[in-house]
Amino acid sequence: MDEVEAWGTAIADLCLGGGRLLVAGNGGSAAEAQHLTAELVGRFETERRPLSALALHAETSSLTAITNDYGADQAFARQVRAHGRAGDMLLLLSTSGESTNLVAAAAAARELGVATLALTGPGPNALATACDRAALVPAPRSATIQEIHLLAVHVLCRAVDARVAEVSAAGLGVAYDGVPVRGVADLARRALGGIASIRQEPTR
Repeated sequence: MDEVEAWGTAIADLCLGGGRLLVAGNGGSAAEAQHLTAELVGRFETERRPLSALALHAETSSLTAITNDYGADQAFARQVRAHGRAGDMLLLLSTSGESTNLVAAAAAARELGVATLALTGPGPNALATACDRAALVPAPRSATIQEIHLLAVHVLCRAVDARVAEVSAAGLGVAYDGVPVRGVADLARRALGGIASIRQEPTR
């Protein structure tokens, strides 16, 4: 779960810098993705500021209109193009890793400079290949994969809470390679350099 913890830190830094997390999934994965956004916009275990997170599959009028007019494969990609900005992040959940609407969303995000993360089942799979970073669950049953994905969501949320608390307590800003980030536009120029490179630095 170290990879997922790193995602949580990166997502916290992104949102504290004015960016947004977009998430999507199908079926049970949609429910888990929406559970994640509820924890970020609301709260997980500790009190903190609300963070900007949007579940694309929960936009039912947009989802059905896009599916009707453009086809099911574009259900999430068109929303990514509407809501995503360079420097934002897109997290996609899939037990199979082969959902064409999620792969299309990852491709749209790449065009915009939106970082892409995937939680999937066994690899190799198309979604993991399409995303910048992926955490794969090598389990044979969808139910088992979803159970582990739920654990991953909670690990991610705990990492978000810890990072927000750390930043708040220390009066820190978000920085990459020692250079303080000044808002989401500045964040965009650094976010795709590697999630693991994010670290804290005092603001001036």
